Amino acid sequence: MYQTFDHPAAGAPTLDRLRALRARLSAARVDAFLIPRADEHQGEYVAPSAERLKWLTGFSGSAGFAAVTARKAALFVDGRYTVQARAQVDGASFEVLEVPAAKLSDWLGGALTSGGRVGFDPWLHTAAAIEQLAEALAKKQIKPKPLARNPLDQVWGRDRPPAPLGAVVPQSIEFAGRTAADKISALQKQLKADGQDAAILTLPDSIAWLFNIRGSDVAHNPVPLAFAIVPDKGRPTLFIAPGKVGANVRPHIEAVARLAGPAAFATELKKLREQERRVRLDPATAAFALKRALGPKSFRAGDDPCLLPKAIKNSAELAGARAAHLRDGVAVTRYLAWLELTAAGGKLDEITAVTKLEELRRATGSLKEISFDTISGSGPNGAIVHYRVTTASNRHLRDGELFLVDSGAQYADGTTDITRTIAIGRPSAEMRRHFTLVLKGHIAVASARFPKGTRGAEIDAMARRALWAAGLDFDHGTGHGVGSYLSVHEGPQRIAKTGMVALEPGMIVSNEPGYYKEGQYGIRIENLLVVSEPSVPAGGERAMLGFETLTLAPFDRALIAAETLTAEEREWLDGYHARVRAALHGDLDRDTRAWLARATAPLER
Repeated sequence: MYQTFDHPAAGAPTLDRLRALRARLSAARVDAFLIPRADEHQGEYVAPSAERLKWLTGFSGSAGFAAVTARKAALFVDGRYTVQARAQVDGASFEVLEVPAAKLSDWLGGALTSGGRVGFDPWLHTAAAIEQLAEALAKKQIKPKPLARNPLDQVWGRDRPPAPLGAVVPQSIEFAGRTAADKISALQKQLKADGQDAAILTLPDSIAWLFNIRGSDVAHNPVPLAFAIVPDKGRPTLFIAPGKVGANVRPHIEAVARLAGPAAFATELKKLREQERRVRLDPATAAFALKRALGPKSFRAGDDPCLLPKAIKNSAELAGARAAHLRDGVAVTRYLAWLELTAAGGKLDEITAVTKLEELRRATGSLKEISFDTISGSGPNGAIVHYRVTTASNRHLRDGELFLVDSGAQYADGTTDITRTIAIGRPSAEMRRHFTLVLKGHIAVASARFPKGTRGAEIDAMARRALWAAGLDFDHGTGHGVGSYLSVHEGPQRIAKTGMVALEPGMIVSNEPGYYKEGQYGIRIENLLVVSEPSVPAGGERAMLGFETLTLAPFDRALIAAETLTAEEREWLDGYHARVRAALHGDLDRDTRAWLARATAPLER
């Protein structure tokens, strides 16, 4: 299995660890300390050695941060994680607060007196985040203070896992579509045009994309943890632990870049500063420590130059995405057919359901990894947006309940992410109503046409319109970017209220509206989409962008209140199901083909 179901110690050592950390704060001469879920590279996912937030609080979600003072402590999470956080975290030790309504600066302002100092590890916070916090705290005469040693690491001590040393492998040009030399040349041209002498890359997926390599330092994400400096001319330098670079990949990297150990990175930063080179650094994704190391004369603020070209997939990457989704669609459809046959009677549990899905993906012969821990939530567990089943939480799929399964796969040619909500037995009228409202939002996004320059924030409202009209909503974004055999969450594009980047042809995004009734059930419907090239609609005057749906798997017709769909929504759904049936039919066994024919039959009129 690519995932485990171990149940973490539920906050048992929290109080002792909190006391030990507080004892270190006075020695560091600070009144508070910040604990983010981050590492030195600021990627979304981190290795076990960087799971500081989980170690201290017990919270295992992929986003959140904590603040600790001598007398108070708080965990800040967004709406995806509030239910999970309250279940995992000792409420007597940590107050659980939901952002953005709760603000760190307000909490610190109330917990500390004027003149207070907030300690932080300068490698674990972005430059932009610290600057924003400093500005907010200045009104209360409170200052952030970077610490040379992380007091939590001192407390964690020898029990802290070692840094990962995952092997690096080349990514074939067949799937990359562009050579590393071509990508580096384009980046250098951009630096020259912007009057910059070099760029520092910190994000693992940016480095993997630029050098056409993949790694295994972070679970489910084929990325290496490394840093890179790309000059405006000449060869870049990749700073990476030598143990990660074997004979199979060394010639591939050395054809375009120099290799150096991590210790050499600080030396090169010092040289750039002393030479007053103009160095591009993304304050939104790079550690505060890097901006400080460059100094004001060398630092030049600029977006990570790999973000946009990485997000806009080339023809080879798009062909790979389509092939990966076809392959994955076969596995998922076999799974859905198995689920319908097996789940009745309440004998199937969440862990067994996860295991079967991975088994079917492995049977493709192409599975490299899963793209994240499968969310396998039956009944009330489905209402926990990022639920992770453990041996302690594992429950059976019971008749009259809903089952939400959100999963994905990593193939050499593409990354997948799909969510289906399935009725176990006969669903209630309320379940069907809520599912159909979510489906309406999904169809609205999938069928949208929009002009060039449209941002994800504008599209996000389309997914919520039907829910809003019913007085309902969901507390997460509608969609995130997806990489090409890279991170399943990729920026800068996203369909969300905060999605301020214009969508461009070739970008892949998820379409996953939902509804969650706490303590009862969750509903989410997710397909991946690629932004299509502009064209003029029939009778129109202006070219419009749209979406091509990549994901191929049926929706549960038992949950669709067909009478509430418009003619256009019916047409889209029947068309999608017909496409799924035609694409998958030839790769399925006879029984699964028969099941698929029923599952994708046109809605009754």
